[in-house]
Amino acid sequence: MVLNTIRDAKLNDKKVVIRVDFNVPIKDGVVTDDTRIQAALPTINYLLEQGATLIVMSHRGRPKGEKNPEFSMAPIAKRFSELLNKEVKLAPDVIGSEVEALVNSLKKGDVLLLENCRYYNEETDNDLDFAKKLAAFGDLYVNDAFGTAHRAHASTEGISHFLPSYAGFLIEKEVKYMAPLLSNPQKPFVAIIGGSKVSSKITVLESLVKTCDTIVIGGGMAYTFMKVQGKAIGKSLLEEDYLDTARSFLAKADEKGVKVILPVDHICGATFSENAEPVLCEDVIDGDLIGMDIGPKTIALILAELKTAKSVVWNGPMGVFEFNSFSKGTLEVAKALAECDGITVVGGGDSVAAINKFNLASKISHVSTGGGASLEFLEGKTLPGIKALEK
Repeated sequence: MVLNTIRDAKLNDKKVVIRVDFNVPIKDGVVTDDTRIQAALPTINYLLEQGATLIVMSHRGRPKGEKNPEFSMAPIAKRFSELLNKEVKLAPDVIGSEVEALVNSLKKGDVLLLENCRYYNEETDNDLDFAKKLAAFGDLYVNDAFGTAHRAHASTEGISHFLPSYAGFLIEKEVKYMAPLLSNPQKPFVAIIGGSKVSSKITVLESLVKTCDTIVIGGGMAYTFMKVQGKAIGKSLLEEDYLDTARSFLAKADEKGVKVILPVDHICGATFSENAEPVLCEDVIDGDLIGMDIGPKTIALILAELKTAKSVVWNGPMGVFEFNSFSKGTLEVAKALAECDGITVVGGGDSVAAINKFNLASKISHVSTGGGASLEFLEGKTLPGIKALEK
């Protein structure tokens, strides 16, 4: 997969329409976590240094096609200005004569942030007339919003039909780290897949089994696989409808010579709550107990695999890491990943949240910025927003 990147573009004196992912948490009109804005700054600064003028597009929340002030980009424009150390003008709308006049008045190096592009249903419908109106604002298009690259929306895919299109540094980095995992990973390649449900991760497992040496299955989804092996799982999460799917996957992994590690011990609770007393269960889960985390023997098995791994991808926690009593498995995996000498990639909202909770992001080769997008990428699906940028 080779992308057109902003390094390939002539940017001086050009108006650049850029899609970013500034869908950040806001409380009382103030941005409470600016990670996503910070992540786009290298691209934004590069474009400005090269002499471009910027028309910036993003969505925020789910206004469902209505101009709702609750979802305005105003607090984001303020924080964006502070981080950029430069005035960012906020347009009163996404399209229309007022916005056109503002765009036409921009001077070289100016930055204009459009209002929430999801104020219009045409955005999520990928309406080409709407995309054409967005494209009319600039000379070329840049996408640096990996978090929405799996959506075929007007600002992520439609607009690319009307302007020369390029990837920003963030999307370039995502593809650089993710693509080799599906085609040519450095070996040994270990995948650690967790989370609560087999149904949400089976496609990822089936995609990764083609290139992996070892697959670790943890989290709530592990109990469906254990049930297939004839082991007692107490009152742990079970997806009855996915027993055959889990059985078929284990057979496929065995046939390909891929090692599958399932929990061999468990930290359980009598109830699914933060205050539940942690109980260690060896091998099987007793009576009415619920599996909430992996136990010390399982942690040791995973750590042994990570010591020699050259490529690792982690998607999904090993247990209910939000509850401190049941966070050890996820914490130990995160720490081992941070110490791994190989290329380490973390994708998916909960895994990224865990890495951030334990302050280990700086020690990971690549922490993906897109939850749903990184999952679909690992599933081997074509991401419309990325496809539009390919050479």
